[in-house]
Amino acid sequence: MTLKFLNDKKLCLLGLGIENQALLKFLLKHKIKADITVCDARQNITSPAFGSLSLVRRGHGVRWRLGKNYDKNLDEYDIIFRIAGYPLFTKNIIKAMIKGVAVSSATKLFFDLCPTKNIVGVTGTKGKGTTASLIYAILKAAKKCVYPHASRGVGVYFGGNIGTPMFSFMDKIKPGDWVVLELSSFQLEDLDCSPQIAVFTNFFPDHLAAADPLNPNYHKNVVTYWNAKANIFSHQSARDVLIAGDPLQEMVALSGAKSKVIYFAKSNLPTKLIGEHNKRNIAAAILAAQAAGVNQKIIGQSVKKFKGLEHRLEYVTAKNNIRYFNDSCATNPDTAITAITAFRSNSIILIAGGSDKGYDFSALAETIKQSVKSLILLPGEGTKKMTLSLKKIKYQNIFFASNMARAVEQAKKTAAAGDIVLLSPACASFGIFKNYKDRGWQFKKMILHK
Repeated sequence: MTLKFLNDKKLCLLGLGIENQALLKFLLKHKIKADITVCDARQNITSPAFGSLSLVRRGHGVRWRLGKNYDKNLDEYDIIFRIAGYPLFTKNIIKAMIKGVAVSSATKLFFDLCPTKNIVGVTGTKGKGTTASLIYAILKAAKKCVYPHASRGVGVYFGGNIGTPMFSFMDKIKPGDWVVLELSSFQLEDLDCSPQIAVFTNFFPDHLAAADPLNPNYHKNVVTYWNAKANIFSHQSARDVLIAGDPLQEMVALSGAKSKVIYFAKSNLPTKLIGEHNKRNIAAAILAAQAAGVNQKIIGQSVKKFKGLEHRLEYVTAKNNIRYFNDSCATNPDTAITAITAFRSNSIILIAGGSDKGYDFSALAETIKQSVKSLILLPGEGTKKMTLSLKKIKYQNIFFASNMARAVEQAKKTAAAGDIVLLSPACASFGIFKNYKDRGWQFKKMILHK
């Protein structure tokens, strides 16, 4: 497919998140002869992709519909490219689809236009960022070896939900290159094709309530959440490969996977990463790299060097024989449980709480009772639910903090030599933080600069 099919069409970019910013820049660069309208709930938009968006407004003929009624009359367009955070089940989208409007996304268009079919897609409730990053590191290390007889060097690119928009590197991709994509359920939910190599790390309930006011998408139930995730392999053929965690065997079988399925457990290769869950992430990455043709020596070297990602059980520092870890990416109870149990210690000072995404905190409460010396809770609806679960089991060593500075101050007062201070919130960040990264950065700043 080429971009020509967009000519003479009325295009709507529904939400100007980073994926649609990169898509808009790509379309303008290639001088698509289309009528483009950007629709966004925000009145004032800034964009790193363009600097000042006012220049785009003046110079390229892009129309703008901002503010309260930004998503009205969507049926007047030919194609809608929605951001992943905009729900597919709104009345406005459904009305447009009934009228024959094609609803797409930057992710769908990327798969249609990508010059190479060597795509590794990674999803899962958690672990997808670490796994995808390790796969990328291995393929980068092996790029001269994956296809040693190639007439040119093999390029390796990495993007998606990890924070690098796919269309920011689209023009660089050549046939035979490799692309690694971290894919969220919202990027996958309406995808009509699957990557050549699919990795499915794990699955447990998440995103069952709207948490981010600017990206209010959610899944109505666990079944729709699974169906969204399952698109990572639903459109694969017998020539393709699915690498999935062994607890997913029954669900994958019921979903009728047509590709070659390889299940993983844990890796025993030497690693800098903490926790049993990361042994699983490494096992998944190893199988993906093997499917891409990388030899075991390069895989082992890459795994040994890999330091992990920021905000994922990230070691921050040690002060007064107290160790500090930033696990701000733990936005649901299951990942917080994983973080707590990774240390095999009952001397943990836990900073948690925040906004709710429809979770049950009872299992987390039991883990806290067993392993957490004291708990410091940040504000949010999730905090209220977590507190109720803790009261039921009579866990009492709870402190409340109105912001991160006070939470860290309380942690320092509470911790003794040999303790671990762990930020693993088990909740979304929206409320007093911009996102989980902002939450993690604030934690680290208070630890390192106070």
